[in-house]
Amino acid sequence: MLESRRTRAVLIVLLVVAIALITIDFRDGGDSGAHGIGGRVFGPVESLAGSVTGLAKSGGGNGEISALQTQNAQLRAQLAQAQTSEKDTGQLAGLLHLTAGKYRVVTGTVIAAGGDYSDTVTINVGSGDGIAANETVLNGDGLVTDASTTVGVRMANGQIGALSGTAQSLSGSAPLKLTLFSASATLKTGEQLVTFGSVGGRPYVPGVPVGTVRTVTTQPGSLTPTAVVKPLADFTGLGVVGVVVSR
Repeated sequence: MLESRRTRAVLIVLLVVAIALITIDFRDGGDSGAHGIGGRVFGPVESLAGSVTGLAKSGGGNGEISALQTQNAQLRAQLAQAQTSEKDTGQLAGLLHLTAGKYRVVTGTVIAAGGDYSDTVTINVGSGDGIAANETVLNGDGLVTDASTTVGVRMANGQIGALSGTAQSLSGSAPLKLTLFSASATLKTGEQLVTFGSVGGRPYVPGVPVGTVRTVTTQPGSLTPTAVVKPLADFTGLGVVGVVVSR
């Protein structure tokens, strides 16, 4: 009785996955990434579902049930890997769109986070790929930088200032603090900031989107207009990134 319940549970899970894949593919007219996933995963699912049903009817042994459960776990892993690959493809497309005609980048994937320095990530490219120290890192959303660093920025109206991290470690989209250098400068919610650029383009090349003004915090009579800025890049969701090697 227990084994019969287990086989029914496995079959139900597989059917739910199959229906979800079919629904996504139908909505996108068969052109979505789910179509590719379905081809790789749904075929084995059909075979496995048939095997489970057969065992349920024939009262198959515990060894065969265990083998099917293992195969089920492998199919789940394949589905998760396919979804991750599609996410990386989307991030790469965003990165290429952002840098097209502006910068030459070497793309890489984040493979580890933390270590001796908690505010660091490790990517799978390096000096052998033409990368040197103190070069700009970005993803499809914008600049990727340290949680407590200071970056020179420029607004659409030409005003310049400094953007400083307020977090002690990389944590999602922790707010940044903006200070403009001109006392007469005006700030508006929703304005976007880009990098001003460093001498020689290191560590920051100019023109990379950084964040958007979320709240203006300038105090009456203050000589330095200030604001809270929401960064565009989500530091805990980094996958594919690009290192700028030349403009």
